[in-house]
Amino acid sequence: MARSMRDIKRQIKSVQNTKQITKAMEMVAASKLRKAQEKAEAARPYSEKLKEVVSSIAAGTQGIQHPMLVSRPVKRTGYLIVTSDRGLAGGYNANILRKVTMLIAERHKSKDEYDLFVIGRKGRDFLRRREYPIVEELTELSDTPKFADIKSIAYSAVQQFEAGAFDELYICYNRFVNAITQVPSVDRLLPMDQVAAPEHQEVTASYEYEPSPEGVLEVLLPKYAETLIFSAILDGKASELGAKMTAMGSATKNASKMIGELTLTYNRARQAAITQEITEIVAGANAQS
Repeated sequence: MARSMRDIKRQIKSVQNTKQITKAMEMVAASKLRKAQEKAEAARPYSEKLKEVVSSIAAGTQGIQHPMLVSRPVKRTGYLIVTSDRGLAGGYNANILRKVTMLIAERHKSKDEYDLFVIGRKGRDFLRRREYPIVEELTELSDTPKFADIKSIAYSAVQQFEAGAFDELYICYNRFVNAITQVPSVDRLLPMDQVAAPEHQEVTASYEYEPSPEGVLEVLLPKYAETLIFSAILDGKASELGAKMTAMGSATKNASKMIGELTLTYNRARQAAITQEITEIVAGANAQS
């Protein structure tokens, strides 16, 4: 009985240590989440203004045939997948990877029909183990990424679409709603049909372009696509930190509950041991008398 009590006490101590760790991780994630959310929100005005300019040019230019605006028969598809480098984030990685793998299984019969660009070690390792065709990867991204950190993979994905390596480009990420809710999303990035036909969008300003609208569009369209990728990555980082905060909060609550149950078990075992000792003392005294 005494050994059992020692085991329970040791287990209580272990869970208390774990609780301290998960509580600290929850607080760190909450602190980083605020910064990531602010950065994601700060990037939106730039992308919206860039979209307005691109839409204005596309609306005022007749007969433009830029490859990023023209749909073509889909023979090959590109997917840019945003995951995290580390775990302990609940279902953050599992949800988006499940959605992507199901989509690929539904849409493609062969690995020759798609290419993958992967951000995050978790996604890379998961897809590599299953022998998915990974064209390019990016890991060790900070919790507050800068555009320069993701420019190479964003530029590569956009340029390969322009060169005809694939005919569609999708970005797969967790869209941030709040700290508790992250929605796995797969959005078509290229071609930009919605920019080429902006009749439902109100253009609030007129512009003059040098040397020509077509020349400006040639430069702006790739930058706009890269900006959309960066915005999705910022959204994904906020989602990752929200998922971590929620997961660590749940772990802390579970640890508290487990400590309470173990403490109750320990007290019962201790009470049983005391009762047994008293019984043995009384039995010994009766025997002597």
